[in-house]
This record gives sequence, C-alpha cells and structure tokens, in this order.
Amino acid sequence: MRRKLRRLGLRAPRTGAERVAAVVIALVVVSWAAQGLRWVVTDGLPLLVVLAALGAAGVAVWWWLRRVAAAARRQRLASLRLSLAQLDAMDDKQFEFALRDLLLRDGIEARQVGQQGDQAADVIGQDARWGRIVVQAKHTKVGGKVGSQVMYQVKGTAQPVHRADVAVVVTNGSFTRDAKAWGDKHGIYWVDREALRRWAEGGTALPDLLHLSRRGRLRAAA
Repeated sequence: MRRKLRRLGLRAPRTGAERVAAVVIALVVVSWAAQGLRWVVTDGLPLLVVLAALGAAGVAVWWWLRRVAAAARRQRLASLRLSLAQLDAMDDKQFEFALRDLLLRDGIEARQVGQQGDQAADVIGQDARWGRIVVQAKHTKVGGKVGSQVMYQVKGTAQPVHRADVAVVVTNGSFTRDAKAWGDKHGIYWVDREALRRWAEGGTALPDLLHLSRRGRLRAAA
C-alpha cells in the first residue's frame, strides 16, 4: 500500500492530525458514494453521471492529499537542523540527500542526482534569484581533506555539462590551502566543516553562507 501511495506522490499519514484528516476524507467519500447510489435507485439518475461525479470527487481528494503532504513536508524541512555528529555518521549517499534537504529547507528546489558517472554533481538546485546551483558532496572521515583535484573536476563540468550558475563543493572535513585558493580564483565555492556547521546546524541559508549577490558568478568567472 505504501508503495502505491509513493507512486502517486503521496505517503501514509504519520501524525495524529493527518490520520484524523484521512479518516474524515474517507468518510466523506463513502458518504458521497452512498448518496450517489441512492440517487440511482430512487431518482433514476444515469449511472454514468454518478460515476463521473465520484471520479471528480476522487480527483479532488487526491489533489487535496497532495497539498496536505507537501505542506507537511515544507513544515518539517523548515525546522531541519543536522549536527556535525549526525552528518559524520552518514554514508556518502545519505550525505547527498542531507544536502538536498538543506537546500529545500532554504527554499531552493533541489534534487539528488549523484551516481556513478555523475560528472562531479551530486545535488542540483534551481532558484529564480541565483539560477542553477550544482553541489559536489565530499563526505570524508573526520579530519579528512579535499584537494585541488576536486576543484578542477567541478570547474570542468559544472557549467559546460550541468549549466551551473553557482558551483559549490561541500565536505564535512576540510580543504587544502591550494584547493581553497584555486576555488576562490576560479569561482568555485567551498563549504568546509565549520561552514557546514553554520548551514546545517545553525540554520544559515546557503546563499547567505556563500554571500551570493548575483546570478551567474560561475559563468562570469569562466
């Protein structure tokens, strides 16, 4: 049942309020169905008319449930906070989804795209103010460092392949001095462990964290 709901873009009710709402909606639909049958029997309404009305009611309920689920998700993400300890305990894929959720929390439409052959893009965000944001996630052991080679890869693919306006490398570790200097020179943003703390745990939005002021910095630096 849960899989069928997910295919429709829905999920099973989780909170008490959502369960009550689902029960109320189900009772309303059953009531409409019973009323429709009564009309068929007593008033002689064409069965096709009744089925059409029930179909329209079903679509309305489906649409309303999607709205409720989307609102509940936005509410959960709005208060999302992740500690460095939580991020450290994740595997690479979980880390990518966590960064996606942080972008969503910041009001940026985002999706996880990382897989084998992803060409240095794990998460892609889209925003009317800052354009396309391409994120390369580098989950490391505590104390691990990201080198310049990662910056080269991101620079080589972010704009030509992914049409990025903003490219950023995020790690729960740190960057070498050369990696930071090369990124600054060539328009590749970087978020190290301390910046990640401010973003994930402190609640600072990524555009504020990176001091984004205009769309297309990466293209200007190309």
